[in-house]
Amino acid sequence: MSANDFAPETATARRPGRALNVTLWVLQILLAIFIIAASAAPKLIGHESAAEGFDLIGWGDWFMYAIGAVELAGGVGLLVPRLAGPAAIGLSLLMVGAAIFNATVLDYPVYTPLILLVLFVFIAWGRRDRTRLLFSRGSAATA
Repeated sequence: MSANDFAPETATARRPGRALNVTLWVLQILLAIFIIAASAAPKLIGHESAAEGFDLIGWGDWFMYAIGAVELAGGVGLLVPRLAGPAAIGLSLLMVGAAIFNATVLDYPVYTPLILLVLFVFIAWGRRDRTRLLFSRGSAATA
């Protein structure tokens, strides 16, 4: 291995193949709609079904609104080309937390967050070059 094997790309990120790119965009759009409409919105408006689950957690309404805001940001991020990878990473971490809370505190099924976790990891993997480029530009700007 040479030092160039670990050098960040400076010009542009490599694009995935056409079929993978189309698949990723379809998945990103569908998941963004789902996360924003079915997950973030009920939390942000304080819908009774969302409030009940968060009451069981015992961290108060602020936690419900905070998670709703994170989901909204992640859903919007999936629709922004530069942010799709980092948004998918953040949403993946959120789904790990959701699966843990569902299994240990809430006694809810864990299959939904686990399925979403797999889909978000797939998006993060597919957008890894652009994410790497975004972070390498950010670290170069602060140096």
